[in-house]
Formats: sequence, structure tokens, C-alpha cells
Amino acid sequence: MSIKYAILGILSSQSLTGYDLKKIIQDSPFMPWSGNNNQIYKALVELLDEGWATNEVQHQESSPSKKIYTITNEGRAELKQWIQTPPELPEFKSTFLIQLAWADRLDTAELGALLAGYEQEIYLQIAAQEESRRRGDFSPRRTAREAYLWDQIHGHALGFYRNELDFIGQLRKELGMDQEKGANSMNIQIVEKNDHKIIVVASAEPPIGGGQDAIQLVEASIEHGTGLLVLHAEALSEDFFKLRTGVAGDILQKFVNFSLQAAVVVSSQSLIKGKMKELLAESKQGKVFRVFDSQDEAVEWLAGT
Repeated sequence: MSIKYAILGILSSQSLTGYDLKKIIQDSPFMPWSGNNNQIYKALVELLDEGWATNEVQHQESSPSKKIYTITNEGRAELKQWIQTPPELPEFKSTFLIQLAWADRLDTAELGALLAGYEQEIYLQIAAQEESRRRGDFSPRRTAREAYLWDQIHGHALGFYRNELDFIGQLRKELGMDQEKGANSMNIQIVEKNDHKIIVVASAEPPIGGGQDAIQLVEASIEHGTGLLVLHAEALSEDFFKLRTGVAGDILQKFVNFSLQAAVVVSSQSLIKGKMKELLAESKQGKVFRVFDSQDEAVEWLAGT
């Protein structure tokens, strides 16, 4: 399929610049192109030559001029004709499956690392798509049917990634690798406030002690459809409060990567000292992570953002 038709489809909903088109294509969960400048502008030149699009330079006083592309009636007719052509079957190609095909050469720990690495990439994709939904990224909704179709497309993409997680889980189970995954037993509750769902982790055994453990929090956030977390200090390893160990940095980076917002409840101030005290002082104005004396304060902050 030519990228020209994807661009025609996008332009059929609104006039856009080349940069806008690039961003939409790059962020799309189902369009297979990288959306680099060469692809976009080469296709736009072809659309102009075919008479399927026009452009207009829009001058701005305080910013550089920008070129706006608009679909023509001929372009709409061409798009409709293309939509009615027989669709191509999806390609089934996966680097991970090729690696997995020869993974018997790995020992158990190495195979576990391969599965965990792929699993983390899948979680990243799910988190990105969920965040895109929350932001309301490009999704034409001119009619109820169009809105339904776009919702189903995004749901289908998420379903694919969730099926991959199920596939990894089944592999671990059949290979007897559940123990190697090192899952923590977390005491999780769901609190609702101001129409927000918030995950509360009161304790964990063993305590959450690194980025890999934090992946379980990502899994819980995806399962419950929320990116808001309250973590009691009792659920965290003591190393979390010792900056030199790097545990806090590792976990907080996961929160950033997966667009999670977390509040830590610390009732005992004896845990807050040294460099950790400086970090927490800096976090008081942060949007991703803060520390509170009580769960009520933590929930109030998360529910108000």
C-alpha cells in the first residue's frame, strides 16, 4: 500500500501541514510507515501532481510561514475508490519469533531475560497507546459510526499487544519458568475519588526492589485502566530509600517511561535522610512523583491532577 492513501485519508478529515501529517503517522498504532520527512514530502508532491491535494502558504507574524495541505474533490473520489479495493492480508513477521525459534541454545536465565525484555517492550507499547487515548490524539469522529470504527481500530491494536503478553505468560507456564519471573505478591486495592481510579499498594512480598519489579505495577495499571499509584513505604525495599543503590532511580524511570503518576506514603520519617531527603524536597513540585505522610493526602493529590 502507498503512503499516499493514508495521507489522503488523514487530509479528508482536516487540512494539515507536512509536520502534522508526520506526527500523526509516527504516533499511529496501525500505520506501518516511519513517517520520516522523505516519505511524507515525496508523497505530498505526488498528490499535488495528481491533483488530489492542494497547498496554501499561511504567513504568521511571530513564526515561520507554514504550508497547509488540503484534499481536493478528485482526491476524495480517489480515496473512496481505493477504500473499495480488496484489502491486503497483514504481514506476519517478527524478529522476536525468529530469536525464539533458536532460543533452545540459551540457558534458563538467558531465555528468561529474552522473554522479560520482549515483555517490557510490549508494556511500553500498551502504555503509549493508552496515553495516546487519554490525550485524545488524532481520531476523526465526524459521525458516530466513524468514532466507533476508530475506537475499534485502537482497541484491536491494544488487543494484539495484550495477546502477546498472554503468549509470553503461556510460554513461561509451559516451560516451568514461573519461578524465574520472580513475581512479587502485592497487596493491591483500588480506590476511587473524583472519577479517578487509583491503585494502592499497601505491601509486597518480597518488597519492590527494582525496575523489573515495577513492571508488575505497570501490568496492574494496564489491567485496571489507570496510571495513578499510591505506594506505601512498606511495599518498597529499604534500598529504595538509599539513593546510592540506584533502586529509586530505576523505579522512578519506569514510572516516567510508562506515564505513571505515583505517590509514596512514608509514615516513618527515619527513612528520609541524606540524599533521599534532598530528592524528596525537589519532588514536592513534581508531576510524576511525590511523597506524603498519609494515604488520604496522596489520594487527594492524584485525584486532583
